[in-house]
Amino acid sequence: MAKARELKGRIRSVQNTRKITRTMEMVATSKLKRAQDRVAAARPYAEQLQQVIRRLLTPALAARYPLLRQPATTQRAAVVLLTANRGLAGAFNVNLIREARHLLERLREEGVQTDLHIVGKKGVSFFRFQRARIASERADLGDRPGAADAESIIAPLMQAFAAGELDAVYLVYAKFNSALSTPPTVQRLLPVEPPAENGAAGEVDFILEPSADLILEQLLPLYVRNGVYRALVETTAGFYGAQRTAMKSATDNAGEMINALTRTYNRARQAAITQEIAEIVGGAAALE
Repeated sequence: MAKARELKGRIRSVQNTRKITRTMEMVATSKLKRAQDRVAAARPYAEQLQQVIRRLLTPALAARYPLLRQPATTQRAAVVLLTANRGLAGAFNVNLIREARHLLERLREEGVQTDLHIVGKKGVSFFRFQRARIASERADLGDRPGAADAESIIAPLMQAFAAGELDAVYLVYAKFNSALSTPPTVQRLLPVEPPAENGAAGEVDFILEPSADLILEQLLPLYVRNGVYRALVETTAGFYGAQRTAMKSATDNAGEMINALTRTYNRARQAAITQEIAEIVGGAAALE
């Protein structure tokens, strides 16, 4: 019966684990819904903001703004990596870190000096373990990142780019397509890409107050900050989608393990009972 008792203990252990993973799956599902709502709310604003900039921007105005400066060669670039503060989400954080490493390697092969800025404990822990040089790190963002968080991340980089200290700023984040599709994505935030053509500007007759250049002076930094904000909310939603999927898989696997252990336990118990009956029958026959 020692084996049966051991199996029974393992079954209880797996059952307790399944309770934990099921609870985490339910929590992730709840938080995913709120994160999806924030993603859905952020996208229309970003699209309209981009449309306004495309309609207002002209080649003559583009030459006036530091954020639109197109360097002849990229000598120094900043890479901003967004990861989660927690794990138990499958390969979510690993994929983001791998994408950032590939980007850093490609830039360094091109002779570009890189500065790494990391948001999220998982990314910070990995690059610290690799003894990589980290220009800045943050792990204080919660489940509901806001515009102020995006501002604090990108404002120093915008100032450095405007001063000519940086030639490009790249952002690595998880693009939220669905709860099952959150591919790591690289986006170049700076310099802001001017429109290829401005033909759409003549479709609507704008009355501008104040002038277009003053409006763009306010909209361009807002556009860059909004890109960071969108990346933050999409990465958060992607994390909870990945965590829900991972916890559901763990719960299902625990259920299958419990069924297999239960069958093994029943067979062991049945074999022990059969052996005891055989011993009793054998003992009774010896007494006759």
